[in-house]
Amino acid sequence: MKPYVFISRKLPEDVIAILKEKYRVEMWDREDVPVPYGVFLQEARKADALLTMLSEPVNEEVLKAGGKLKIIANMAVGYDNVDVETAKSLGITVTNTPEVLNDSTADLTFALVLAAARRMVEAAEFVKKGNWKSWSPLLLAGQDVHHKTIGIVGMGNIGKTVAKRAVGFDMEILYHNRSRKPDAEQELGAQYVSFDELLERSDFVVCLTPLTEETRNLFNRNAFQKMKDMAVFVNASRGPVVNEHDLYEALKAGEIAAAGLDVFAEEPIGEDHPLLELRNVVAMPHIGSASIETRYAMMQLCVENIDLVLSEKKPKTPVK
Repeated sequence: MKPYVFISRKLPEDVIAILKEKYRVEMWDREDVPVPYGVFLQEARKADALLTMLSEPVNEEVLKAGGKLKIIANMAVGYDNVDVETAKSLGITVTNTPEVLNDSTADLTFALVLAAARRMVEAAEFVKKGNWKSWSPLLLAGQDVHHKTIGIVGMGNIGKTVAKRAVGFDMEILYHNRSRKPDAEQELGAQYVSFDELLERSDFVVCLTPLTEETRNLFNRNAFQKMKDMAVFVNASRGPVVNEHDLYEALKAGEIAAAGLDVFAEEPIGEDHPLLELRNVVAMPHIGSASIETRYAMMQLCVENIDLVLSEKKPKTPVK
Protein backbone atom coordinates (compact mmCIF):
# COMPACT_ATOMS: atom_id res chain seq x y z
CA MET A 1 0.00 0.00 0.00
CA LYS A 2 1.23 3.51 -0.82
CA PRO A 3 2.45 5.68 2.08
CA TYR A 4 -0.20 7.95 3.57
CA VAL A 5 0.23 11.74 3.84
CA PHE A 6 -2.03 14.00 5.88
CA ILE A 7 -2.04 17.77 5.32
CA SER A 8 -3.45 19.82 8.17
CA ARG A 9 -4.76 22.79 6.11
CA LYS A 10 -6.26 23.10 2.67
CA LEU A 11 -3.50 23.84 0.17
CA PRO A 12 -3.73 24.53 -3.58
CA GLU A 13 -4.11 21.37 -5.63
CA ASP A 14 -1.25 22.27 -7.98
CA VAL A 15 1.17 22.38 -5.03
CA ILE A 16 0.31 18.91 -3.74
CA ALA A 17 -0.07 17.27 -7.17
CA ILE A 18 3.34 15.58 -6.92
CA LEU A 19 2.32 13.98 -3.63
CA LYS A 20 -0.98 12.74 -5.05
CA GLU A 21 0.82 11.08 -7.94
CA LYS A 22 2.94 8.95 -5.61
CA TYR A 23 1.09 8.67 -2.30
CA ARG A 24 -2.30 8.46 -0.67
CA VAL A 25 -3.08 12.00 0.38
CA GLU A 26 -5.82 13.42 2.59
CA MET A 27 -6.16 17.09 3.45
CA TRP A 28 -8.21 19.01 5.99
CA ASP A 29 -10.82 20.80 3.88
CA ARG A 30 -10.57 24.25 5.49
CA GLU A 31 -7.95 26.89 4.84
CA ASP A 32 -9.04 29.26 7.60
CA VAL A 33 -9.99 26.82 10.37
CA PRO A 34 -7.49 24.55 12.12
CA VAL A 35 -8.02 20.83 12.08
CA PRO A 36 -9.57 19.72 15.42
CA TYR A 37 -7.04 18.05 17.69
CA GLY A 38 -9.02 14.80 17.82
CA VAL A 39 -9.07 14.56 14.03
CA PHE A 40 -5.39 15.45 13.84
CA LEU A 41 -4.53 12.73 16.36
CA GLN A 42 -6.58 10.17 14.45
CA GLU A 43 -4.85 11.07 11.17
CA ALA A 44 -1.44 10.87 12.85
CA ARG A 45 -2.16 7.24 13.77
CA LYS A 46 -2.49 6.37 10.06
CA ALA A 47 0.09 8.70 8.52
CA ASP A 48 3.58 8.12 7.20
CA ALA A 49 3.98 11.90 6.81
CA LEU A 50 2.33 14.99 8.27
CA LEU A 51 2.43 18.41 6.66
CA THR A 52 1.65 20.77 9.54
CA MET A 53 1.16 24.44 10.37
CA LEU A 54 2.15 26.33 13.52
CA SER A 55 -1.42 25.88 14.75
CA GLU A 56 -0.99 22.11 15.14
CA PRO A 57 0.47 20.87 18.45
CA VAL A 58 2.75 18.06 17.31
CA ASN A 59 3.26 16.86 20.87
CA GLU A 60 4.37 13.61 22.45
CA GLU A 61 0.86 12.12 22.23
CA VAL A 62 0.64 12.80 18.50
CA LEU A 63 4.14 11.51 17.79
CA LYS A 64 3.71 8.31 19.79
CA ALA A 65 0.30 7.71 18.21
CA GLY A 66 1.93 7.83 14.80
CA GLY A 67 3.46 4.40 14.72
CA LYS A 68 4.34 4.75 11.01
CA LEU A 69 5.37 8.39 11.04
CA LYS A 70 8.59 9.15 9.19
CA ILE A 71 8.42 12.93 8.77
CA ILE A 72 6.79 16.06 10.16
CA ALA A 73 7.08 18.82 7.55
CA ASN A 74 6.30 22.05 9.42
CA MET A 75 5.36 24.97 7.20
CA ALA A 76 7.28 27.64 9.11
CA VAL A 77 10.80 28.58 10.11
CA GLY A 78 9.93 28.14 13.77
CA TYR A 79 9.02 24.74 15.16
CA ASP A 80 8.11 25.47 18.76
CA ASN A 81 4.81 23.63 18.07
CA VAL A 82 6.75 20.39 17.53
CA ASP A 83 8.25 18.21 20.27
CA VAL A 84 11.50 17.79 18.38
CA GLU A 85 13.27 15.76 21.06
CA THR A 86 10.51 13.14 21.18
CA ALA A 87 10.44 13.03 17.38
CA LYS A 88 14.19 12.38 17.28
CA SER A 89 13.91 9.65 19.90
CA LEU A 90 11.28 7.95 17.75
CA GLY A 91 13.32 8.30 14.55
CA ILE A 92 10.90 10.82 13.02
CA THR A 93 12.43 13.52 10.84
CA VAL A 94 11.30 17.11 11.45
CA THR A 95 11.74 19.71 8.73
CA ASN A 96 10.99 23.42 8.53
CA THR A 97 11.04 26.10 5.83
CA PRO A 98 14.04 28.37 6.40
CA GLU A 99 15.60 30.79 3.90
CA VAL A 100 12.64 30.97 1.51
CA LEU A 101 10.81 33.49 3.71
CA ASN A 102 13.71 35.68 4.83
CA ASP A 103 13.03 38.59 2.51
CA SER A 104 9.25 38.59 2.85
CA THR A 105 9.39 38.49 6.64
CA ALA A 106 12.08 41.16 6.70
CA ASP A 107 9.93 43.36 4.45
CA LEU A 108 6.96 43.04 6.80
CA THR A 109 9.15 43.62 9.85
CA PHE A 110 10.56 46.83 8.44
CA ALA A 111 7.08 47.85 7.33
CA LEU A 112 6.03 47.60 11.00
CA VAL A 113 8.97 49.82 11.93
CA LEU A 114 7.84 52.43 9.42
CA ALA A 115 4.13 52.12 10.17
CA ALA A 116 4.55 52.45 13.93
CA ALA A 117 7.09 55.27 13.66
CA ARG A 118 5.15 57.32 11.11
CA ARG A 119 1.68 56.53 12.54
CA MET A 120 0.59 55.22 9.15
CA VAL A 121 -2.35 53.06 10.26
CA GLU A 122 -3.61 55.79 12.56
CA ALA A 123 -3.32 58.31 9.71
CA ALA A 124 -5.16 56.05 7.26
CA GLU A 125 -8.04 55.62 9.73
CA PHE A 126 -8.05 59.37 10.33
CA VAL A 127 -8.75 59.94 6.64
CA LYS A 128 -11.26 57.09 6.29
CA LYS A 129 -13.29 58.37 9.25
CA GLY A 130 -13.59 61.82 7.69
CA ASN A 131 -11.46 63.55 10.32
CA TRP A 132 -9.13 65.29 7.86
CA LYS A 133 -10.61 68.79 7.84
CA SER A 134 -7.47 70.92 7.53
CA TRP A 135 -3.70 70.90 7.59
CA SER A 136 -1.58 71.72 10.63
CA PRO A 137 2.19 71.68 11.18
CA LEU A 138 2.19 68.67 13.53
CA LEU A 139 -0.85 66.79 12.22
CA LEU A 140 -0.16 63.09 12.97
CA ALA A 141 3.56 63.82 13.16
CA GLY A 142 5.56 60.69 13.88
CA GLN A 143 9.25 59.89 14.14
CA ASP A 144 11.97 59.65 11.53
CA VAL A 145 13.46 56.23 10.90
CA HIS A 146 16.49 57.28 8.88
CA HIS A 147 19.74 57.92 10.75
CA LYS A 148 18.33 56.38 13.94
CA THR A 149 19.55 53.32 15.88
CA ILE A 150 17.93 49.95 15.39
CA GLY A 151 18.49 47.11 17.85
CA ILE A 152 17.82 43.60 16.57
CA VAL A 153 17.31 40.84 19.13
CA GLY A 154 17.89 37.56 17.32
CA MET A 155 20.37 37.99 14.48
CA GLY A 156 19.46 34.90 12.49
CA ASN A 157 18.85 34.94 8.75
CA ILE A 158 15.76 37.13 9.05
CA GLY A 159 17.53 39.46 11.46
CA LYS A 160 20.41 39.93 9.03
CA THR A 161 17.94 40.59 6.22
CA VAL A 162 16.22 43.27 8.32
CA ALA A 163 19.65 44.77 9.01
CA LYS A 164 20.25 45.04 5.26
CA ARG A 165 17.13 47.16 4.97
CA ALA A 166 18.28 49.31 7.89
CA VAL A 167 21.52 50.03 6.01
CA GLY A 168 19.45 51.68 3.29
CA PHE A 169 17.99 54.02 5.92
CA ASP A 170 21.47 54.96 7.18
CA MET A 171 20.72 53.45 10.57
CA GLU A 172 23.19 52.45 13.25
CA ILE A 173 22.69 48.70 13.74
CA LEU A 174 23.01 47.02 17.12
CA TYR A 175 22.26 43.36 17.73
CA HIS A 176 22.07 40.82 20.51
CA ASN A 177 22.20 37.09 19.88
CA ARG A 178 23.22 33.88 21.62
CA SER A 179 26.42 34.00 19.58
CA ARG A 180 28.19 36.72 17.67
CA LYS A 181 27.67 37.01 13.92
CA PRO A 182 30.99 38.14 12.38
CA ASP A 183 29.47 38.17 8.88
CA ALA A 184 26.80 40.68 9.95
CA GLU A 185 29.44 42.80 11.64
CA GLN A 186 31.72 42.82 8.60
CA GLU A 187 29.10 43.14 5.86
CA LEU A 188 26.57 45.42 7.57
CA GLY A 189 28.53 47.21 10.27
CA ALA A 190 26.35 45.68 12.97
CA GLN A 191 27.61 46.01 16.53
CA TYR A 192 27.24 43.18 19.04
CA VAL A 193 26.05 44.48 22.42
CA SER A 194 24.49 43.12 25.59
CA PHE A 195 20.70 42.90 25.79
CA ASP A 196 20.55 45.77 28.27
CA GLU A 197 22.80 48.02 26.19
CA LEU A 198 20.68 47.34 23.12
CA LEU A 199 17.52 48.35 25.01
CA GLU A 200 19.11 51.53 26.34
CA ARG A 201 20.62 52.74 23.05
CA SER A 202 18.06 51.74 20.41
CA ASP A 203 15.38 53.97 18.92
CA PHE A 204 13.79 50.88 17.40
CA VAL A 205 13.92 47.51 19.16
CA VAL A 206 13.08 44.63 16.83
CA CYS A 207 12.41 41.17 18.25
CA LEU A 208 13.25 38.29 15.91
CA THR A 209 14.39 35.69 18.42
CA PRO A 210 12.94 32.15 18.39
CA LEU A 211 10.70 31.07 21.26
CA THR A 212 12.59 29.01 23.83
CA GLU A 213 12.33 28.67 27.60
CA GLU A 214 15.09 31.30 27.82
CA THR A 215 13.30 33.82 25.59
CA ARG A 216 9.75 33.37 26.92
CA ASN A 217 8.67 36.71 28.47
CA LEU A 218 12.07 38.18 27.56
CA PHE A 219 10.37 41.49 26.89
CA ASN A 220 8.76 42.32 30.22
CA ARG A 221 8.14 45.54 32.16
CA ASN A 222 11.75 45.67 33.29
CA ALA A 223 12.94 45.49 29.66
CA PHE A 224 10.51 48.16 28.48
CA GLN A 225 11.55 50.49 31.30
CA LYS A 226 15.15 50.30 30.09
CA MET A 227 14.15 51.51 26.63
CA LYS A 228 13.98 55.15 25.55
CA ASP A 229 10.61 56.79 26.11
CA MET A 230 10.47 57.53 22.37
CA ALA A 231 11.46 53.99 21.41
CA VAL A 232 9.37 51.85 19.07
CA PHE A 233 9.09 48.11 19.78
CA VAL A 234 8.46 45.62 16.96
CA ASN A 235 7.79 41.91 17.36
CA ALA A 236 7.76 39.65 14.30
CA SER A 237 9.00 36.45 15.96
CA ARG A 238 6.69 34.69 18.45
CA GLY A 239 4.06 36.19 20.72
CA PRO A 240 5.08 34.55 24.02
CA VAL A 241 8.50 36.23 23.84
CA VAL A 242 6.60 39.32 25.03
CA ASN A 243 4.64 39.78 28.23
CA GLU A 244 1.64 41.49 26.65
CA HIS A 245 0.28 42.89 29.91
CA ASP A 246 3.65 44.54 30.58
CA LEU A 247 3.77 45.91 27.03
CA TYR A 248 0.28 47.37 27.45
CA GLU A 249 1.24 49.01 30.74
CA ALA A 250 4.48 50.38 29.28
CA LEU A 251 2.64 51.92 26.34
CA LYS A 252 -0.10 53.36 28.57
CA ALA A 253 2.50 54.85 30.92
CA GLY A 254 4.46 56.40 28.06
CA GLU A 255 7.56 54.35 28.88
CA ILE A 256 7.87 53.59 25.16
CA ALA A 257 6.28 55.42 22.24
CA ALA A 258 4.70 52.74 20.05
CA ALA A 259 4.63 49.08 19.05
CA GLY A 260 4.29 47.15 15.81
CA LEU A 261 3.13 43.56 16.34
CA ASP A 262 2.69 40.71 13.89
CA VAL A 263 2.43 37.99 16.54
CA PHE A 264 0.60 37.50 19.83
CA ALA A 265 0.74 35.11 22.78
CA GLU A 266 -2.52 33.46 21.72
CA GLU A 267 -3.66 33.64 18.12
CA PRO A 268 -5.94 34.72 16.63
CA ILE A 269 -6.70 37.63 18.98
CA GLY A 270 -10.17 39.13 19.34
CA GLU A 271 -11.19 42.71 18.82
CA ASP A 272 -11.35 43.11 22.61
CA HIS A 273 -7.62 42.47 23.08
CA PRO A 274 -6.33 45.30 25.33
CA LEU A 275 -3.47 46.25 23.01
CA LEU A 276 -5.94 47.01 20.22
CA GLU A 277 -7.47 49.88 22.17
CA LEU A 278 -4.20 51.81 21.94
CA ARG A 279 -3.69 54.17 19.02
CA ASN A 280 0.07 53.69 19.14
CA VAL A 281 -0.15 49.95 18.38
CA VAL A 282 0.02 48.61 14.83
CA ALA A 283 -1.34 45.05 14.86
CA MET A 284 -1.07 42.51 12.04
CA PRO A 285 -2.53 38.95 11.86
CA HIS A 286 0.77 37.02 11.71
CA ILE A 287 1.46 37.78 8.04
CA GLY A 288 5.26 38.00 8.12
CA SER A 289 5.74 35.56 5.26
CA ALA A 290 2.36 36.15 3.63
CA SER A 291 3.24 36.96 0.07
CA ILE A 292 1.88 34.67 -2.61
CA GLU A 293 5.36 33.84 -3.89
CA THR A 294 6.77 33.05 -0.46
CA ARG A 295 3.85 31.00 0.80
CA TYR A 296 3.96 28.89 -2.36
CA ALA A 297 7.70 28.39 -1.87
CA MET A 298 7.09 27.27 1.72
CA MET A 299 4.43 24.79 0.63
CA GLN A 300 6.63 23.42 -2.12
CA LEU A 301 9.55 22.96 0.26
CA CYS A 302 7.33 20.96 2.62
CA VAL A 303 6.17 18.79 -0.28
CA GLU A 304 9.75 18.21 -1.43
CA ASN A 305 10.88 17.24 2.06
CA ILE A 306 8.05 14.73 2.41
CA ASP A 307 8.75 13.20 -0.99
CA LEU A 308 12.46 12.91 -0.25
CA VAL A 309 11.98 11.23 3.13
CA LEU A 310 9.30 8.83 1.86
CA SER A 311 11.69 7.97 -0.99
CA GLU A 312 14.33 7.16 1.65
CA LYS A 313 16.46 10.19 0.76
CA LYS A 314 17.74 13.05 2.90
CA PRO A 315 15.38 16.02 3.26
CA LYS A 316 16.45 19.48 2.17
CA THR A 317 15.86 21.30 5.45
CA PRO A 318 15.95 19.01 8.49
CA VAL A 319 15.72 20.62 11.91
CA LYS A 320 19.06 20.07 13.61
